[in-house]
Amino acid sequence: MGFARTCSVALVGVEGVVVEVQADLEPGVAAFTLVGLPDKSLSESRDRVRAAVVNSGAEWPQKKLTVGLSPASVPKGGSGFDLAVAAAVLGAAERIDPRAIADLVLIGELGLDGRVRPVRGILPAVLAAADAGYRQVVVPEQTAGEAALVPGVSVLGVRSLRQLIAVLTDEPVPEEEPTEAGRPDAMLAGLLVPGAGIGTGLAPDATDGPDLADVAGQHRARRALEVAAAGSHHLLLSGPPGAGKTMLAERLPGILPPLTRQESLEVTAVHSVAGILPPGEPLVRRAPYCAPHHSATMQSLVGGGNGLPRPGAVSLAHRGILFLDEAPEFSGKALDALRQPLESGHVVIARAAGVVRLPARFLLALAANPCPCGRHTLHGAGCECPAALVRRYQARLSGPLLDRVDLRVEVEPVTRADLLGQGDRGETTAAVAARVHEARDRAAARLADTPWNVNSEIPGHELRTRYLAAPGALATAERDIERGLLTARGVDRVLRVAWTVADLAGHDRPDSQDIALALELRTGINRGVPVGAGERA
Repeated sequence: MGFARTCSVALVGVEGVVVEVQADLEPGVAAFTLVGLPDKSLSESRDRVRAAVVNSGAEWPQKKLTVGLSPASVPKGGSGFDLAVAAAVLGAAERIDPRAIADLVLIGELGLDGRVRPVRGILPAVLAAADAGYRQVVVPEQTAGEAALVPGVSVLGVRSLRQLIAVLTDEPVPEEEPTEAGRPDAMLAGLLVPGAGIGTGLAPDATDGPDLADVAGQHRARRALEVAAAGSHHLLLSGPPGAGKTMLAERLPGILPPLTRQESLEVTAVHSVAGILPPGEPLVRRAPYCAPHHSATMQSLVGGGNGLPRPGAVSLAHRGILFLDEAPEFSGKALDALRQPLESGHVVIARAAGVVRLPARFLLALAANPCPCGRHTLHGAGCECPAALVRRYQARLSGPLLDRVDLRVEVEPVTRADLLGQGDRGETTAAVAARVHEARDRAAARLADTPWNVNSEIPGHELRTRYLAAPGALATAERDIERGLLTARGVDRVLRVAWTVADLAGHDRPDSQDIALALELRTGINRGVPVGAGERA
């Protein structure tokens, strides 16, 4: 008889749970039993592991073999347990020393020839192992850089089961041809670019992405973009086709500041679970940009799938931008499903297999036409949409959803002077990004001892008691409350935007002009604030 144990990690959403893999050999008819709530792909590891062990030159034990995954109550799936199962079986058969693998965490899929292939979720898995006190992990060579992001953990990247056996038995490590470059779903990841289907890409640097200076005119919309980036405020751009709504939104990632170390780890963990980390880039350093097509389902936006839910677009856009072009064309259920994550910064999905909590703190950017033909607001343009049809079209963006959008801007058609270059050329992305970075630094210094990072996260109670505007600055907002133009949530959001405007202007706290600009950006009512007010140095 023989017994050996080692460890691997099961992923529940983006959280990891350390799983003990136990192998027990007893006399009897040769059989391989896998227990511990495995799914179908994990159950198939019995055949993969047997073939990999034999093709690696090791003898398969011809006894009754039972492999248990503990705790049994945690759902387990995927092929990432293959390497741990193989090591436990070899330890129980005394092909390797069981003590050598008792404190190891092994993660990886085995090919039939013994090659070790990468799997999803290496970073959150290694983070869970480190939190549980484990200090040695074995992963596929292609994901070693991702695992090495976790401090205090020794990482061994292997190309094959043969190499792992050699390391554990102190034998010369055989040379192996490098596994073909790539990650799980590499083809899918290559298709996930801004604007392509339910795509996600990395925000370009200010120097190599599309430049704001290319946008002709649209000074008010440019100012709204700057405020949105500085305070992470949600934004709605509405106007006729060809006015530049999509062009503006595509330049929003370039003015966002780079991710902090903690934010980078959060984003990398989500993208690792989704299997879309670019090859050779183990750490995501720039804000993600996700632009799903309007045919996207509710499950693809907020997460879902068979078994335990998988991250949706709101999670893939975590700490970045979720851009919904042609927003009224999205299904009502899909749009209203965004309401919870917009408020809480996460999404909780309940399925029969379990409940998963996924991060979803993103900047929502919406673009919408005023009517099906798009010419409703153009004077003399010949809109033939009936009034009832226009109302129904605009009502596709529900009131509760719009109430969570801080900035609402009418994007007017570009004038002839701006289009032909006769007007003033707009600022470059680099210039606006520098101002946004300074505003973020002011907000970070003010919020240093709080759990919030940007102005859009400050609770309403704190805004009304701790972070007060200048005396008399709220007089205009109070009148809007009495006229029914602002809800209670709307007041809080106006105050958050006002703090961002103040940070951009270098004010210690919002004054009446900052409040007026915040109100104008939310209600669309002209308050007489100069166009350049949001761009003061």
